[in-house]
Amino acid sequence: MSITIKRVTFKHFEPGQAIGVASPRLSWRFAGDAKDWYQRSYDIRLTRKGREQTFHVETHESVLVPWPDSPLQSREQVTVRMAVTGHDGLTTEWFETRVEAALLLPSDWAAKVVTGGEEPEDGAKTPLYFQKRFELASTIGSARLYITALGLYEIEINGKRVGDHVLAPGWHSYEFRHAFQTHDISTLLQPGDNEVTATVGEGWWAGRLGFQGGKRNIWGSRLGLFAQLEIDGDIVLRTDETWAWTTGKLVTSEIYDGEVMDTTKALGKWAPVEILPFPRGHLSSAQAPPMRRTQEISAVEIVLTPAGKTVIDFGQNLVGWLRWNKQLDGTGTVTIRHAEVMEHGELGVRPLRICKATDTVVLGGPTKGYEPSFTFHGFRYAEIDGIPHGTINLEDFTAIVVHTDFERTGTFDSSHKLVNQLYSNVCWGMRGNFLSVPTDCPQRDERLCWTGDLEAFAPTASFLYDVSGTLGDWKRDVASEQLGFGGGVPPWSFLASS
Repeated sequence: MSITIKRVTFKHFEPGQAIGVASPRLSWRFAGDAKDWYQRSYDIRLTRKGREQTFHVETHESVLVPWPDSPLQSREQVTVRMAVTGHDGLTTEWFETRVEAALLLPSDWAAKVVTGGEEPEDGAKTPLYFQKRFELASTIGSARLYITALGLYEIEINGKRVGDHVLAPGWHSYEFRHAFQTHDISTLLQPGDNEVTATVGEGWWAGRLGFQGGKRNIWGSRLGLFAQLEIDGDIVLRTDETWAWTTGKLVTSEIYDGEVMDTTKALGKWAPVEILPFPRGHLSSAQAPPMRRTQEISAVEIVLTPAGKTVIDFGQNLVGWLRWNKQLDGTGTVTIRHAEVMEHGELGVRPLRICKATDTVVLGGPTKGYEPSFTFHGFRYAEIDGIPHGTINLEDFTAIVVHTDFERTGTFDSSHKLVNQLYSNVCWGMRGNFLSVPTDCPQRDERLCWTGDLEAFAPTASFLYDVSGTLGDWKRDVASEQLGFGGGVPPWSFLASS
C-alpha cells in the first residue's frame, strides 16, 4: 500500500499562478492505494531567502489550513516541501512546490494607464496597438510582467506571444476590482534591443452587453493598457508617456457581434499615447484560472443548403472560434456566421436575436493561422460566405474550444447510453458557460451572470470541476455589487454597474 501527496494549492490559486494574498491557506490532495487511511499530522518545510524552517502540525485537516509563517512580501518566491503522516505511522515522501507572491500593495505599482485617440461612444471600438522599445544589459535574471487592461489584451515581446491566456484579463466588476496577471517572461527577453507590442480590444469593459439592444461603455469609453515589467524585482519598463499607439488590421472585435479583420491594412503611423486616470476599482491578482484554448474539434461535414449557402458542421456544440488552416489568396471578403442549430435546412440564427456572431475577413494578406482575438461564439455550425462551395475542404477550418481552464475533479459513467449523453451535455454546457464568469448562455446577445442560474448549478459545477478560484472571484464581485444594488443580491452580477 502507498499514499502520496498529489497536489498542493495556495488559497484557491492554481499551481504556478502568482498569488494575491500574503498569508495563503494551503490545501493538498492524496493519491495511492492505501485502504482506510487518514492523516494524523503534516510537516511543512519553507525555504525563504536561503533560510529553511520546518513546521509540524498535529491535525487531520488538509483543506485551507493556515499559512504557518510570517506573511509573504510582494514578489517573494518560497520553496515549499510537505510530508504527511497517517494514523498508522506511514509518512509520505516529501512533495515540493513553489509559491510566488504577485504585487500585493498599491505602492508596488509605478505604471500609468495609456490609451490612444478618442472614439465615438455609440459604436464598436477599433482595437488599439501599443508599442515600446527598450534596451537591456547583457545579464537578464528573473523577469515578470504584471499586466491588465481597460478592455481585453494580447501582448508580444520580441515577436513572441506572452502566455497562453485568451480574453485576458477577463470579466470582473470593474467598478470595484481590476484583476491583473503575472507572466514569467525571463525567456522572452534578450540582451540589447527589445520590443513590446500589445493589442487591446473593447471586451466587456466598453463593448455592448445585455439584451434588447444592450448598453455600451458600461465601465468606460476609452480602451487602455496598464503594465509593469520587472527583472529581479526592479522596474525596468512601465506603461507611461513614452509609449506609442496606432491602429491596424483589426477593425472591430466585439463579444456579441464578432470580429472584422482587414488583412490588407498595415499598422498605421505610431503616435504618442495619452494618459488616463486609473479607474476606481482596486488592483488584485486574479484568483480564477485564466481562459485558454483547451481543445480542437475537426469538421465532420460540409453542407450545401437549399439557399445555396455553405455550412460546416463540427458535430459538437461548443464555445470558441474558428482557426483558418489555409491561405486564401486573391481579394474579396469572407464572412463566417456561427449558430448552434439548423432551421429548415439553413443556419438557425433566430435564437441569436440581434447578435451577429459573425467574423469578417477582408482578403489580400495572410490568412493561414488566423484566429479572432477578442470575441467568442457558441456554435456547432459555421456558414462560410465568400469562398466557392466546391473549394472548401473539411481540414480548412478547425474549431477551437475556449473556456476557463479549471481542473477536472469529478466524472460519471453508467450502463445507459442516454444517461451518459446527458452527462456529456452537462460537461459541455458548463465549459461553454464558464468564460471568466458563470453565464446563462454563450451564443446570443445576453451571456450574463444570472445569479439564480449559478445558485442552482453550483453543486454540480463543484463536483465536475475545481471552481473554487473562479467562484471565489465571482462571489467577491457579487458582494461588491450588492453595495450598489440596495443591499440585495442582483439578478445578475454587474447589474449595479450597468
